[in-house]
Amino acid sequence: MKNWWNGLDQTVLAMAGLRFLSASIELTAAICMLLVNDVRKAIAINSVLAIVGPAIFIGTMAIGIFQIAGEISYGKMIFIGLGVVFILAGIYK
Repeated sequence: MKNWWNGLDQTVLAMAGLRFLSASIELTAAICMLLVNDVRKAIAINSVLAIVGPAIFIGTMAIGIFQIAGEISYGKMIFIGLGVVFILAGIYK
């Protein structure tokens, strides 16, 4: 087990850590919605998640892209960037 942990790429570990943080926030929000037991308050809690989700997504993508930036061409970087922009546009439009 120790060898497996030491063999993890630090970038992958950071990306997974952000996803674990996101999952924890989502689970906490779901529990809060159940505890408040009010539709209006649940919508308010859900609106906070609309900010947290894309922020975690952007952070995770940024970590990954910075790590592989030297290994891929500028054209592929542009396609990755456009993909992220299209995903965010699809979420907010």
